[in-house]
Amino acid sequence: MHSTIRTRHRAAPLIAAALVAACALTSGCSGSATSSVPGSPAAAGRTVKSGAVDRLIAEEEPADASLMPPGSTAAEIKKKGTLVVGGTQTAALFSQLDPTTGKVEGFDAAMSRLLAKYIIGKPATKLVNVTAATREALLKNHSVDAVLATYTITPERSKVVGFAGPYYVDGVGVQVRKSEKDITSLDDLEGATVITESGSTAAQVLKERVPSAKIQLFDTNSECLQALRQGRADAYVLDQGVLAGNARTHPDVKVLQDTYGEQPYGIGIPLDRPDFKEFVDDWLRKIVEDGTWATVWRNTVGTQVPGPVPSPPAIG
Repeated sequence: MHSTIRTRHRAAPLIAAALVAACALTSGCSGSATSSVPGSPAAAGRTVKSGAVDRLIAEEEPADASLMPPGSTAAEIKKKGTLVVGGTQTAALFSQLDPTTGKVEGFDAAMSRLLAKYIIGKPATKLVNVTAATREALLKNHSVDAVLATYTITPERSKVVGFAGPYYVDGVGVQVRKSEKDITSLDDLEGATVITESGSTAAQVLKERVPSAKIQLFDTNSECLQALRQGRADAYVLDQGVLAGNARTHPDVKVLQDTYGEQPYGIGIPLDRPDFKEFVDDWLRKIVEDGTWATVWRNTVGTQVPGPVPSPPAIG
């Protein structure tokens, strides 16, 4: 079957693929979940090293005033005193609510607080829950200042969103129930019932690679995971890093080895705020150069990935 999507194996330089290897090293992602609610993020606080991230944010130096001239978007955010971030509370390792502390933890959550500290002088953020189907609208009407939610940059989205970054690269993966034996790759989903998030790039990958698959769309990762665990579909297809986070906290699901294509994550910025896109790009370059990016990775996603910190993607 013809497809422009390239298959990437475990040795490929994608961070998400390493997550699967890490799960295999921890008894098939058999970390125990303490809640019976499907999609519950109960184990988030035991995965992310929140103390190290908090110390890093405390040490983040605010931007020089010269970088935020009067009238700039960053200056306006500093004046109001809060960075309004479109995000989620259900993506393990990236942005997940820890019910024991009430804090949202993970790679994206840490990046949000670091950016707020850089702009405002304190990590003051307000989280607005978004889905793959609502992100563009919330940016367009300025309900949020930025979106950090495993937000893949695509040519189509770039027509309506001013992406800063990329700051992370993932790949589309496949999640199935732990007992599943017949599905070993994306190609095995021909004719199968498959779940993904509405508005996600994974839906397009499915249409191109396995056009006979019966696609069911849900708004959130939690809803998708719940449907898979309840047997309402054969597989769940989405960014592999998110799926690996699911497997970390739910031992009844697993992630297949391969990833398909590249999913470069960007920070969504309103298209009519090009000055803020440039500001955030410069900040991303700074935290890559001074080692902050690596420290965030090591204490969030890196808690499940063996080996050295990967090279971050080139900004812009």
